Amino acid sequence: MKKIDLRSDTVTLPTPAMRQAMANAELGDDVFGDDPTINRLEEIAAQKLNKEAAVFVASGTMGNLVALLTHCGRGDEVILGDKAHSFRAEAGGMAALGGIHPMPLANQPDGTLKLDDIRSAIRPDDEHYPKTRLIVLENTHNACYGTPLLPAYMQAVFALARENNLRVHTDGARIFNAAVAQNVDVREFTQSTDSISFCLSKGLSCPVGSLLCGPRDFIAAARRNRKAVGGGMRQAGVLAAAGIVALETMIDRLAEDHAHAKYLAEQLADIPGIDLDVDRVKTNIVFFDAQPNVMSAPELRKRLEREGVLILDTNATRLRAVTHYGIERADVEDAARAVKKVIGNL
Repeated sequence: MKKIDLRSDTVTLPTPAMRQAMANAELGDDVFGDDPTINRLEEIAAQKLNKEAAVFVASGTMGNLVALLTHCGRGDEVILGDKAHSFRAEAGGMAALGGIHPMPLANQPDGTLKLDDIRSAIRPDDEHYPKTRLIVLENTHNACYGTPLLPAYMQAVFALARENNLRVHTDGARIFNAAVAQNVDVREFTQSTDSISFCLSKGLSCPVGSLLCGPRDFIAAARRNRKAVGGGMRQAGVLAAAGIVALETMIDRLAEDHAHAKYLAEQLADIPGIDLDVDRVKTNIVFFDAQPNVMSAPELRKRLEREGVLILDTNATRLRAVTHYGIERADVEDAARAVKKVIGNL
C-alpha cells in the first residue's frame, strides 16, 4: 500500500537534481572557511534575503537558538508568541543553554502579536526586571494554521522595536511560503527584521539544513555560537549543494503545495463530523478538528494510518496535514476519501 505522508513537509525527499548536485559537490572544511559549496550557498541566501551574510546550520531549531544566543545575554528577555515554535517546540533551549528569559504573549489567530501587547511587555529600566532585548516573530506561523504575516505588520513591529532600541528575529522556517502565498518578493519581509532563519529541509525539499541571515558582524558572532552548541561543519558542502538547487528551482513550485492544501481543506470541510475553516488555509498547512462525539483525533490518526494516510494529531480533537513536494492532487483526493471512509464506517 502506498503511504500518503502528510505529517509534515520535513518528510520531503531531495529531487533528482539535488542528488546529482550532492554527488558532484566540490568540498572543503567549512570550519576553516574553505568549503566552496557552503560559501556559495551562504552568499546566495544572503543575497536573496538582502542581508549582508548568512551561516549554514543543521536545523531550524539550531538557527533560532543561535540567533537568540547572539542577540541576547544571560538574563535578557525575549518577547514572543505563546504559540511560537521557539517557545513551545524547541526544548526550552533559550533558557536551558542561554539563560534567556521568555516573555510569551498571546498569539492572535493570524499569528500576530498585538502591537499594544508588545509595547506593554517592554520592560522599564529597573534593576528588578530582566532587560528586554529582542522580539521574535514567526512567518509563516506554524501553529496558527500556517498563516503568513503581512509585510505591513512586520514593518510595524520593526518600527516599534527601533523606537525602543530592540532587535527583531524572524523564525522564517517557511518564509518562502509566505512570499509565494502573497505574491511578494521575500525581501518585503526581510527588510523588517534584523535576523532571519529559514529551512531548506521543509517545502524546499532538501535533506538537511537551514540558514541564518543577518548583518556581517552578527553572523560572525553567530558562527561562534554555532560552534558552542556543537554545530561546527566540516565537508558540509554535500548538503549545501542541495540547498543551492532548492533556492534556484524550488521556491515558485510552493504554490502547488498551497493549492493542494486548499483543495484538501475544501474536501475535508464537506465531511460530516469534521470541523474546518477553509478560509484560514493560506499556505500548505491544514488544521482540522474531529467532532468529539465522532472520534478522538488520536483514534482518527491511527485509523487513517491503516488506510495508508499519515497525519499528526496535535491534541484530543485537532489534526494537522501538510502538503509538500511529492504529494500530488491524486494523493490529496485519496487522503480525503480515506477520512470520509473512516468516519463513515462508524
